[in-house]
Amino acid sequence: MTSEQNAAPAAEQSAAGPRPHRLTYAAALTALEGLALAIGGIWILVLGITGKPDDRSQAVTGGITLVVLALLPLLAARGLLARRGWSRGPAVITQIMALPVAYNLLRADSAAIPAGIALAVVAVAALVLLVSPATTQALGIRGPGRGQDTGRSAGRPEARPGKR
Repeated sequence: MTSEQNAAPAAEQSAAGPRPHRLTYAAALTALEGLALAIGGIWILVLGITGKPDDRSQAVTGGITLVVLALLPLLAARGLLARRGWSRGPAVITQIMALPVAYNLLRADSAAIPAGIALAVVAVAALVLLVSPATTQALGIRGPGRGQDTGRSAGRPEARPGKR
C-alpha cells in the first residue's frame, strides 16, 4: 500500500470528527458483555472437560455455544469503534437479549442476584447510549423519511392542500 492509500482512512476519520464518548462507552459495554460470555463459555467448557459434570456432552456443547455467542457483541463492539452503521443492530440485539437473562438472575435465590443487577444496569445503559442522537449521527444512521429518496425527489408530484 502506498502512503496515499494509508492516509485516506485517516483523513476520512478526521473529517468525520472525533468519536463521541457515548459511542465509545456503548462499544466498551458491548465488548464487556462479549468478554463475559466468552469467559463463561470457556469456564463451562474447561469444567466440562476436566471436571465431573452430570452430562459432559451438555457442558461441552453449552461452553462452545457461549463462546460462539460471544462473537456477536465482540464484532458489534469492534464495528461501533470503527463507526460502522451495521454494528448498532447487533449491539442493540445483544442488550435486548441480556434483559431477560438479567431478570432470571434477579429472581434467583443465590449469589446470582448481584450479577443480575450488574447485567441489567449494563444492558440498559448500553441501550440508552446506542439510541442516543450523538451515536446515531456518528454512525451515519438516518431516521425514517430522512433518506435521499423522498417523495419529491422520486418524481412524485407534491401534494397540494385542498385538491384531490
